[in-house]
Amino acid sequence: MTQLTVPASDIISDIPKRGMPVTIITGFLVSGKTTLLNQILKNKQDLKVAVLVNEFGDINIDSQLLVSMDEDMVELSNGCICCTINDGFVDAVYRVLEREDRIDYLVIETTGVADPLPIILTFLGTELRDFTNLDSILTVVDAETFNPEHFQSEAALKQITYADIILLNKTDLVTREKFRELEAYIHEVKAGAKILHTTYGEVALPLILGVELNPKDEYTSITEDTHEHEHHHEHHHDHDHEHHHHGHHSHHLENDGFISVSFQSERPFDVHQFENFLNEEIPQSVFRAKGILWFSDSKLRHIFQLSGPRYNLDGDEWLTESKNQLVFIGRHLNTNEIHSLLNKCLV
Repeated sequence: MTQLTVPASDIISDIPKRGMPVTIITGFLVSGKTTLLNQILKNKQDLKVAVLVNEFGDINIDSQLLVSMDEDMVELSNGCICCTINDGFVDAVYRVLEREDRIDYLVIETTGVADPLPIILTFLGTELRDFTNLDSILTVVDAETFNPEHFQSEAALKQITYADIILLNKTDLVTREKFRELEAYIHEVKAGAKILHTTYGEVALPLILGVELNPKDEYTSITEDTHEHEHHHEHHHDHDHEHHHHGHHSHHLENDGFISVSFQSERPFDVHQFENFLNEEIPQSVFRAKGILWFSDSKLRHIFQLSGPRYNLDGDEWLTESKNQLVFIGRHLNTNEIHSLLNKCLV
């Protein structure tokens, strides 16, 4: 995975991509956002798609699991994208805008606990509105686990409230009755929302890209009246900005109670010890976990995904130096406890 960089010689004074369409992919934890993004990248054919990936946690796991995109990716620094409406986020958008080669779409994947509104207002209420065209807000919903009390998360509700398109994902896991209940609830929250049914995020790209579904006029009063979200950005071409790491990535989630705990090690795990950790020791308050794992008795890289009580491991080839990288997301997690338990699994 190569990170997009812009050599000074490539930076030009005029923005060449005025009107570049932007799609924002949001959705609660484990809904399938990264799977959808991979489907877009695999099926984009001759379209040139630039991607901004952001995660809640100190390690960006998802960006390492995306299909190879050459130089199409700008990886944001740590933190929740909806709070990082500062030079880090806006400059990343400008890096895409300033590229001399053709870019047809900018796709942004938010964290699973992000309120989309601040991101929307950044494109509609700042100078970015002069250079980009917000095409749609696309919310991925896990049809199997979603309910009106979805983990008591205000963010999950906001993701539906501001959605232009809702992808009911994992349709193979629910009954028709559950579908009817879900669709009735969604229409109650967001009248007129376009709902698509998907499995493994498979959807025809003309249904989600270049759809012009974002009702920009509905946000006019918010962008004019709400000074809190007016993030005026004076752009400098040297990109030599101070990046502010002001703890938003954890503070933002205090309303929902979610925090993240990250773990890295350049020593391998004992597979039996790690299995015991998952089956016997992992705190009940862990809702979501993911990572790239290195086991002492295997030459493969293992991609780890955990959702509630279920987890799976998939092996593939190492593309980098072998090491362990894990992120846990849950309510009121004890960092020292999780680190201690994982350290016991190391060889």
